[in-house]
Amino acid sequence: MKKHKVKWRILKSIFAGVLLSPVAMAFSAENSQAPNVLFIMVDDMGYADLGVTGSRNPSTYYLDRLASEGVLLTNGYANAAICSPTRTALLTGNYQYRVPLGLPEPIGPVPPEGLSYDQPTLASVFRDRGYTTALLGKWHLGEPPEHGPLQHGYDYFFGFAKGAADYFRHRVTLDKKEKNDGLYRGNKPIESEGYLTDLFTDETIRFIEKSAGKKPFMISLHFNAPHWPWEGPYDESVAEGLLNIFHRDGGSLKTYAEMMTRMDANVGRVLAKLKELGIEDNTIVVFTSDNGGEKYSDTWPYTGYKGELLEGGIHVPIIVRWPGHVEAGTLSKQVMTSMDFLPTLVAATGKPVDDGKFDGENLLDVLTGKATPRERTLFWRFKDGEQAAVRQGDWKYFKADGKEWLFNLEENPHERAQLKEKYPEKFSELRTLWNNWNKDMLPYPDNMFSHRVKDSLP
Repeated sequence: MKKHKVKWRILKSIFAGVLLSPVAMAFSAENSQAPNVLFIMVDDMGYADLGVTGSRNPSTYYLDRLASEGVLLTNGYANAAICSPTRTALLTGNYQYRVPLGLPEPIGPVPPEGLSYDQPTLASVFRDRGYTTALLGKWHLGEPPEHGPLQHGYDYFFGFAKGAADYFRHRVTLDKKEKNDGLYRGNKPIESEGYLTDLFTDETIRFIEKSAGKKPFMISLHFNAPHWPWEGPYDESVAEGLLNIFHRDGGSLKTYAEMMTRMDANVGRVLAKLKELGIEDNTIVVFTSDNGGEKYSDTWPYTGYKGELLEGGIHVPIIVRWPGHVEAGTLSKQVMTSMDFLPTLVAATGKPVDDGKFDGENLLDVLTGKATPRERTLFWRFKDGEQAAVRQGDWKYFKADGKEWLFNLEENPHERAQLKEKYPEKFSELRTLWNNWNKDMLPYPDNMFSHRVKDSLP
């Protein structure tokens, strides 16, 4: 694939040795050990919240360095504009609209029907290939012990099951009236102390130390940062004053930057442990977000936020590092979304999944430079505002609140140049594609919760 050297904002001398290193031979099951996988997903991060994607806060040193050591996909997407549907797509490798669990936007206090226990998942497919699997952090796809991570392919779980938690008290309901509202270890509720971002990292490092040198591991490290409540690592006294975590008057750009900086530092801790144990060269590291940003995040050059199918609500960075296989310091325009990670990462084990079994595509050959970027046609919908979107190549069809648009994302990523009158055939083609695709998806149930953060329509 055609690649371009990244122009880093930090001193080039730091990365000179990495950027000039040659790409080694690609993975082969016959001559290499199956690689470990560390999949890092953050919550509600805007596209431009990293230094390497344009942040005005110099707070992501380790993630910027990670990008310099791998490939940054500038056309990364979340499967949904809000958290739990994206997590359903990530877990199943399919459009979330194929199962009842993926329909609420997001899952509320009463979860819908859980995934079938025989549904293949990212974790179960890796476990079937001899991996030990763990999820550290936010789950938000059902409640243990009926539908926690252990029931859907993970060997170990430390984190919380709901959509958010206070960073210091680890709960949604701060008065502690709701049962099983805090942290879990496995299927059992536990009490713990500390800042959640730090705790998830501590558990990840312990799991890596325990697993390294034994079976290969697949770790899902799902930080809740920088999701609200907006609490930095030194804001415990502020947190103690909250009556609930839905604080519309809370947060600031400064607090948000502190949350991002702490999350970045914890990513650095995990990467340092891989290096210390001598396994970083045989570990695939992925970093992305579950949807676009909210309130204090930066989505430039895109318009829109979490809960919207404008680019700001779904366009997210994707970083992939695999030393010796993915060329360091490169950019790729390959379009990739959450459901692609299952077939793509599993292919690196040497035992890829069956073609056609998942909606997601195996893009490993593109990431490793064996193939050029391929054009994709991807679909989205969102109940609030009856939103619909299709991306086909550089073209995007978008519908919301009864209005329709056609954009060219290469020429106008800010989604303000309306092209449907200029290109009526393309407009009609994409609208028809969406309608035909939607017929194959489950309908939204009556009175389903769908939360749109704000209105950013052009």
